Amino acid sequence: MKLKLAIVFCCLAWAQAFVQASAQVKPDTALLGRNPKAGHFAELRGVKLYYEMYGAGAPVLFIHGNGGSMHDFKHQLLAFAKSNKVILVDSRAHGKSKDAGDSLSYEMMADDIHALLEHLKVDSCNVVGWSDGGINALLLALRHPGKVRKLAATGANLWPDSTALDPWVYKKILEWDADLAIQTSDPVKRNQKKLMHLMAVQPNITLEQLHKIHCPSLIIGGDHDVIIPEHTVQIARAIPKSYLWILPNSGHSTLVHYAAEFNRVTMEFFAKPFRAIREEKMFE
Repeated sequence: MKLKLAIVFCCLAWAQAFVQASAQVKPDTALLGRNPKAGHFAELRGVKLYYEMYGAGAPVLFIHGNGGSMHDFKHQLLAFAKSNKVILVDSRAHGKSKDAGDSLSYEMMADDIHALLEHLKVDSCNVVGWSDGGINALLLALRHPGKVRKLAATGANLWPDSTALDPWVYKKILEWDADLAIQTSDPVKRNQKKLMHLMAVQPNITLEQLHKIHCPSLIIGGDHDVIIPEHTVQIARAIPKSYLWILPNSGHSTLVHYAAEFNRVTMEFFAKPFRAIREEKMFE
């Protein structure tokens, strides 16, 4: 009897593993953001979030920037999906996600991500955030620390002014925001206005708040990023367990122009224990 039960349990376990393996969708960068086999909608917190999942293993969540979508991570998908469960999401008011509301904040988007992880029954994951996605990654670690094992944020800022953003870029953001200030019934223009205004007045995160992020963090920027490198240094210095990586000859798109190196370094960061570098170790 015991032998029969053991055989039954083995068969059930094998069948479950087979179903899970069969359910995995082969990553296809050409279909990223519109893959009917991998794509799903989740109605959470008053919005309809679109997400796609690929691969198996330790979960890695990708959060895109302002005006973008999950397709922006086409250079990361294949590399990460080889050994990880990759979770990609279009933030509210972006991509295929539906958001009919008038208000928008980074805190709202970070809470959306938390709700999605709860919906997917993901206890915790590693997080990659680009630009506004980097802001959302920092806020996710602050507001829902249990959900973030490690985070890698590239091109993030803490506040909207010319001490964080390149002065030319900051001026352009204010000009674009002013141009979109006219009331319109066009839903596309209303959404553009909402996204541009977000960058003009947010985020509003203090360096002191970052002291509360206790997950290991990799803070990244380009040496000619729209985010002033000195501001990126400030972010890294304020997080207790952080590494700093400034890429040479790079603007805002570090994970595009340095895709192979970005993927390798980030995956190694997620895989290896954080190493505190103090005192004698500073000479290594």
